[in-house]
Amino acid sequence: MAFEYTSFASGSSGNCYMVRTDNTAILVDAGIAGKHITAGLEQLDMVPADINGIVLTHEHTDHVKSVRMMGRKCTSAGVFGTKGTLDQIRDKLPENRAEAVGRSQDFVIGDVKVHAVPLSHDAADPVGYTFENGGRKLAIMTDTGCVTEEMYREIRDADSLVLEANHEVNILRVGPYPYPLKRRILSDRGHLSNMTCGDVLGRLLADRAGIGRDMPHVVLGHLSKQNNTPETAFLTVRNVLFEKDFYVGRDLTLKVAKRSEPMELMRV
Repeated sequence: MAFEYTSFASGSSGNCYMVRTDNTAILVDAGIAGKHITAGLEQLDMVPADINGIVLTHEHTDHVKSVRMMGRKCTSAGVFGTKGTLDQIRDKLPENRAEAVGRSQDFVIGDVKVHAVPLSHDAADPVGYTFENGGRKLAIMTDTGCVTEEMYREIRDADSLVLEANHEVNILRVGPYPYPLKRRILSDRGHLSNMTCGDVLGRLLADRAGIGRDMPHVVLGHLSKQNNTPETAFLTVRNVLFEKDFYVGRDLTLKVAKRSEPMELMRV
């Protein structure tokens, strides 16, 4: 089996990803109903007992909704997150199987090297993660208002990347959200817009061209239900890249994760 991953759901209503190799399976967040996570695993001929680790990005409900249930069902899995995250959800964690990881720390789950990457989001101590196995690298980076230089260094050489494309700025600005919430989303501690996502990918592709890296596989994630659509996210990012002389299909593959159902299994 190759190094593989999928999204069971990715959006402002709930998030959960699964990363696996021949010997290791990892859940990234558990922000959807436990029955939906179990159903997603069943589609891959897996059961919760196959999971070796659950890694958490931050404590917001759309990322930790079912941590308690999955902690019970995934009997072989430790639960990993920063101290700031774990302190916020102590009542949800399985006894003796929760482990705090430091910002920018490497740790190992089975045969996968995991690296925690600090994000810029209004949570206690949020992180994204990179996963490495067999010389291949996957990065999952959502829920951040900007891409810091540390984040960029971690995603620049990823073979596969899940990157946030949360909102279309014009839709958000004229939409029904109260002004303070709009300011929060648009801030450096909020969420990445489609335009910013496209700009980051353009910079990444320019750098990769200079070092001869293979074409990356990119998945747009954590789309807002109110302020975005899959079609809008794809078109905005594609158009930003087109203006920089990069083309979907030639310079990268580009997909959009579904908000509330599994997407196809991706190979890193």
